Amino acid sequence: MKALKIFPGLCLVLFVFTTCSEDDIDDVKPEIDLTISGAFPLNCDTLYFGETFTLKMLFTDNAELGSYSIDIHNNFDHHSHSTEVSECSLDEIKDAVNAFVFIEDFEIPEGLDAYEASEEVSIPESDSDGEFDEGDYHFFISLVDKEGWSVQRGLSIKILRR
Repeated sequence: MKALKIFPGLCLVLFVFTTCSEDDIDDVKPEIDLTISGAFPLNCDTLYFGETFTLKMLFTDNAELGSYSIDIHNNFDHHSHSTEVSECSLDEIKDAVNAFVFIEDFEIPEGLDAYEASEEVSIPESDSDGEFDEGDYHFFISLVDKEGWSVQRGLSIKILRR
């Protein structure tokens, strides 16, 4: 009788271990490639208020991509999220008066393991509080695959007026 109670549990354990193979597990982070021709922005690049630029990057994954986001925020205090080897020249530390902030999420079409992002991003000159502060900013990209693995790239940029 005791064997009849244990048998279904053993069958369940055996089923779980035989149906899940390591081949089914996606444990690889996606990649952000900035070495493609025309990639933009790159570390130490300059963007300009009142202008639009085209984000260009290649995103890849071993299985399937999910989404990506862009976060542009000031670096007036010289904090760091840089993932790049090269260092950029920074302005003097200052307090933000009216710093520009841009945060946006983008979906990647389903079923792709490679996607060349080409997004038009506009940087306004001002908001209701006046002109945005010029200077050092971070351009932070986060890429997530369908399984939830993520990778980030933190670029140091300047945003100025022409």
